[in-house]
Amino acid sequence: MPQREHDETMGEAQGSSAHDGHANDDGSASHDGTVYYAISDLHIGGDEQLEHVEFLDELLAFLRRLEATDENVELVINGDAFGLWEFTTLEGIEKFDALVERYPDLFEQLRATGENVQITLLPGNHDQELAAYDAYVDRFAEYNVDLVQEQSITRPVGDRAIHFEHGNQRDPNNRFEDFGNPYEKPLGYYYNTLVTSRAGQVSARGRRNWLKDIQAVTPTERVPVWFLSKYFYNEMHPLLRYAAVPFLLLFNLSAIVAIAVGLDLVGVWSLPTGTVEGAFERFGSAGAFAFSVLAINVAIVGILVLVWVPLRFILQDFKRTIHRFGLVETEFTVDPNKPYRAAATDVFEAHPETAVFCYGHTHRPAVDEHDGRLIVNTGTWLKRFHRRPVIAGLLPPVFHPTFRLSIVRITGENDGVAVEYETMDKPDPARTDLTFTERLLTVGRVPDPTIPDRVVAADTQTASTSADE
Repeated sequence: MPQREHDETMGEAQGSSAHDGHANDDGSASHDGTVYYAISDLHIGGDEQLEHVEFLDELLAFLRRLEATDENVELVINGDAFGLWEFTTLEGIEKFDALVERYPDLFEQLRATGENVQITLLPGNHDQELAAYDAYVDRFAEYNVDLVQEQSITRPVGDRAIHFEHGNQRDPNNRFEDFGNPYEKPLGYYYNTLVTSRAGQVSARGRRNWLKDIQAVTPTERVPVWFLSKYFYNEMHPLLRYAAVPFLLLFNLSAIVAIAVGLDLVGVWSLPTGTVEGAFERFGSAGAFAFSVLAINVAIVGILVLVWVPLRFILQDFKRTIHRFGLVETEFTVDPNKPYRAAATDVFEAHPETAVFCYGHTHRPAVDEHDGRLIVNTGTWLKRFHRRPVIAGLLPPVFHPTFRLSIVRITGENDGVAVEYETMDKPDPARTDLTFTERLLTVGRVPDPTIPDRVVAADTQTASTSADE
């Protein structure tokens, strides 16, 4: 199949056209223009445990709401609606048949909702093969879903425009040089087929069914730490864990005491050993036990310091050598939004009428403003993990699970284009996914920053008039 190029001009945008909005008597914008709803990164489907959709009830409720709306609505599913990469035993259109068989309620609801509102589906990287086989267009049309086999589309909103894309084309690990080619496999494909899909197949073998959630760990650089954390809190034999926890909790204090012991040995400072031991003895047998653990820890820390100092110099020299030859990318992903801000800037410059650049892929819901325009990430409906350091000691961090079922609503108003964030209610998964130890060790950790519920990309003419006044 030849590569499908996207023409970003307004004149060739596909789908329903929006009407120009006008003001009601009360000053609010009328609803005769199209209201756009955008969601993305549902990742429905996959091998074994990955086939379980934890938010299916909420998704059906949202689609039923659109089915009953009296607004002129278009729903844009902005990529990665389905986890086709995660099907490793099926090929081509067989995956669609499996989806319909596994989720009949979803497809029937899509059919019902699509009779009232337009549903537009864009492929992402996980379901890129939707753009590779024309048969998918006809099959989705049976359920009133318009599959657009492009990497991006534009939609009019009043006199301005919205740019929709999944965003994987900004990610070198998931970019397709020949979008729509069923034989092209970026690096991310192999990670998902060899790691994510395999995790879904074996997840049930664990003490707790947690390995399937590897697909929700972003960025992927955090997978090793996440795996260590889940092993320690879920899979490690309880006796080993309970034996290790006291030593790890007191590790920081032990490091301080070890430094004091070192200063005492070289005669810089005299360590009040009797005072420290006496303080612990006030707590009886528990204090004596804690002092014994501390003493052992101090010895261990001292040995680690002796080994770590020279090893640190060796590792630093090794990293400099690797960096000099350019063999491995050593910089950790610190700003995943940077390439999308750059891409949005390019779109805004090439098409000044564009008010909103809407993307997904990174699973991080966000709204950024750029010269009066908005850069919007639709987030994900998958479970997300937030790395939480423990309250003390050297214990592994806890990856706190949350759901943020993000729905973006975009509409034209008198003074510009409004972007509103909504989240479907979902029970907190931490109560069932985290062990008591994980919850205890992360009490009072700082929550994630919030996203504004509503932001307006001001109309340039309106903004100019207001400034003159």
